[in-house]
Amino acid sequence: MTSPLDELILYRRNRAHETFKEAETLAANNHFRGTANRMYYACFYAVNALLLRDGLSAVKHSGVRSLFNRQYIKTEIISADAGVLYNTLFDIRQTSDYEDMFVIDAEKINSMMPRVKAFLQEIERQFSNQ
Repeated sequence: MTSPLDELILYRRNRAHETFKEAETLAANNHFRGTANRMYYACFYAVNALLLRDGLSAVKHSGVRSLFNRQYIKTEIISADAGVLYNTLFDIRQTSDYEDMFVIDAEKINSMMPRVKAFLQEIERQFSNQ
């Protein structure tokens, strides 16, 4: 029998992959602002699942980012590239969502898609290594 916490972790892991598929659909239709948002949230959900597994959580996005960097990037459990990607996506999403006249670089967003997929795979490996 799974616990409610295990169910929540699995839900967030699944949501990360579903959200990545949304990003792919948006990119295929040249909706790059939405693509950036969905790529960030795919990573965010995956990171939240990992934090929950290890008994950690934060209320704000900045807190999730801080915990992720401190617990997994600085300790080299997760690659430095994954940390850079997550921080970059956070910044792009913040700017895209809250600043007027922000022009998204479609080429940059498209080039990040395989890195986000690799990010999600790297997080998933942490669950396989339990």
